Amino acid sequence: MSDSMLAEPKKSLAPWLQGLWDNLDFSNFPNATLLHGQSGIGKFAFSLELAKALLCESSHTASRPCNQCEACHWFSTGNHPDFIALVPETHRRLLPHADYESDESPKKGKAVRDDSDGETSEKKEKKNISIEETRSAIEGLSIGSHRGGNRVILIYPLEMLRSDSANTLLKSLEEPPANTIFILLADRVDRVLPTIRSRCRLLTAPRPDREQGLAWLRSQLQKINGLKVNDADIETVYDEQGGAPYSVLDSLIARNNQDDKDELTIAIQASRYLLQSMSQGVRMNWLDSAEKTHKARYSYLLAAMQRWTSDLQAVAQGGNPRYYPKHIATLQSLSQTAKTPKLHHFWKSLIQARRHENHPLANRVQLEALLSQYQQVFES
Repeated sequence: MSDSMLAEPKKSLAPWLQGLWDNLDFSNFPNATLLHGQSGIGKFAFSLELAKALLCESSHTASRPCNQCEACHWFSTGNHPDFIALVPETHRRLLPHADYESDESPKKGKAVRDDSDGETSEKKEKKNISIEETRSAIEGLSIGSHRGGNRVILIYPLEMLRSDSANTLLKSLEEPPANTIFILLADRVDRVLPTIRSRCRLLTAPRPDREQGLAWLRSQLQKINGLKVNDADIETVYDEQGGAPYSVLDSLIARNNQDDKDELTIAIQASRYLLQSMSQGVRMNWLDSAEKTHKARYSYLLAAMQRWTSDLQAVAQGGNPRYYPKHIATLQSLSQTAKTPKLHHFWKSLIQARRHENHPLANRVQLEALLSQYQQVFES
């Protein structure tokens, strides 16, 4: 998942990221920073605040961003000439008040959905940062900044850069232009080219502890008119999302809106059906499950399968489930019939699938293969 559908610049940082912010040295900032950590913990909101601070023209470094100067105002309205954001079309709605109402781009606030099994390469490209955009941005770096200060290039998610785009970026990191700062974000740092990682200062975004994350969630939910969620539901979704507050917030909002055309809503509904099927073990109808879920975001389905399988392995070894504690009875029952070697092999298959989750293969075919393998875990 993205960091958050609501990840526009906020008045304050998420409390669990404040320590990371306090340790930044704006007077001696590196030309390339790679911020990585679990998806949904607020990295994108943090990076936007960081970009704004680096472009702020206040004379007081400690108070940046000042939110008062002309540069801060331009940034907040999505019009700063020295801020370049390289993100897929599916993520452009996350940018601060930017206007993407042209015919070539998706409408602001709308998600680009995968509506068919046989997607065209053009539709797949919308999930990646195009080589044309990357080259255009890099070529423009030879020109000085518009306001004579810093120029900031934000790239998110870094692991979704195509190989040709990554090589173009690498050349700029090897010989960084003057006054140009790269802010690179990755949910999975292991998928980033080692040559790119080695040229960046690595910052690890921490995940909040449970009490802190839930407190922040409740405070955010109180600000949303018409959204009422009980504590039990908040905690359930919090566990399901692996303690990622921004992902939990998105999920709760999507459930409340119940927009059957929204990409996240589709993914949530599909993953719930998928988990209901997986809870049946050997009795699961894997063909039916694949048929009814394959149009949802493949990465979201894989994440749900991986969390369920992780809990199943933990219970099989005498531990407690992390993601689905309310389903411990079902997990205990499944663990009694699961064949350990097959379960470990299925886990490895999921890891391999996650590595290639953005590959333009038919989701349905891949999903059928995985679900068939899962059912075999419980066969004699």
